[in-house]
Amino acid sequence: MTVVVSDRVLAPVYRRAAANCKMPSNKSVSDAPITQLVNCRILRDHRLQREDLWVREGKILDPEKLFFDEKAYADKQVDCHGGIVAPGFIDVQINGGYGVDFSRASDDVGAGVALVAQKVLEHGVTSFCPTLVTSPTDVYHKVLPEVKVDDGGGHGAGVLGVHLEGPFISVEKKGAHPERFLRTFRSGDLADLTQVYGSLDNVAMVTLAPELEGSLSAVRELRRRGVTVSLGHSVANLSQAEEAVRHGASFITHLFNAMLPFHHRDPGIVGLLTSDRIPEGRSVFYGMIADGIHTHPAALRIAHRAHPAGLVLVTDAIAAMGLPPGRHTLGQQVIQIQGLHACLEGTQTLSGSIATMDMCVRHFKHASGCSVEEALEAASLHPAQLLGISHHKGTLDFGSHADVVLLDESLDVRATFIGGQEVWRKKPRKKTDL
Repeated sequence: MTVVVSDRVLAPVYRRAAANCKMPSNKSVSDAPITQLVNCRILRDHRLQREDLWVREGKILDPEKLFFDEKAYADKQVDCHGGIVAPGFIDVQINGGYGVDFSRASDDVGAGVALVAQKVLEHGVTSFCPTLVTSPTDVYHKVLPEVKVDDGGGHGAGVLGVHLEGPFISVEKKGAHPERFLRTFRSGDLADLTQVYGSLDNVAMVTLAPELEGSLSAVRELRRRGVTVSLGHSVANLSQAEEAVRHGASFITHLFNAMLPFHHRDPGIVGLLTSDRIPEGRSVFYGMIADGIHTHPAALRIAHRAHPAGLVLVTDAIAAMGLPPGRHTLGQQVIQIQGLHACLEGTQTLSGSIATMDMCVRHFKHASGCSVEEALEAASLHPAQLLGISHHKGTLDFGSHADVVLLDESLDVRATFIGGQEVWRKKPRKKTDL
């Protein structure tokens, strides 16, 4: 009897052989160098798998095709020392950090964005949406043209576009947003939006209150232009929220915060997590600030268990992130930092956070009891799906961008890669004499 063994069955054997020998490659597709991350567990298909990760020209390679079609081997190996390799984190709501406030029209907006982009690498963030809170019209017109979309690299994390949180929000749920700059829609058409924001070219997301008159027209117009629409800072009931979703809204800004509390006769925006009136084939995602301050662990668990596939971790970090406690800014407001609390000066109103994304991942896992895979996907896959970019970011699928974070078993970040290039690595502790 003849036994035929397929190439697919033998592929793991050849991959192990390739891992143990660096040989000159005979590349038929590209002469670009190949990098192989070895001795790691990679997050793919919703589970950690003990495999290597192969990268060329910033993209993740299929090792079977690489070996069988090209007879190619790695030019460089990176030993991950048993660590976890996951898609790079994506933060869709970050107001600033390290003294930079995105909602303030500085003389060099680009330099401020670049500083934050560089610093967040140490927290595993490879892409983010600079977020502007409710601001005067002239701030939008000056800041937005200066925020350039890019894929990131050695200079810092990629910029996916701006998140505009306001000014079309509820007075009753304004939170730390200055009331004097809040706006209502006249008709919700493009002229309404451009009069306030100016160009929408670099805008990825807009948070608005769906109960405002004209909001549904605005939702349709924003979606027509490829902008993700989020519901937040709102007193909307569930019916109003569902209507906004049917018109194209797909996200909830910091669930539970700055919205009506859950009520059993009308659960409000929170009810979208289990609504049976979401159009078929559509998903609703929701942001959670898992900093241990904004949401009680029990509420975090309730949300996760009700709709785990929709949970998106966000930091909602402000300029004070990475700085000592004291007085800082959030747009036009003064914020006081005490411990881990960021509050509007003279009040107990929470005003963003000082959390980093890796802190949120660790707290979410601990507080919710979710798996490592779920915690990591809430900071990578889910935000990518929300923004419609999961075909090339937020996963380690073949062909995806090689934006990668290397973590230890405690989910502390050890190294960050963008396009397969190492852009940050944790320095080893110095040995001290006893």
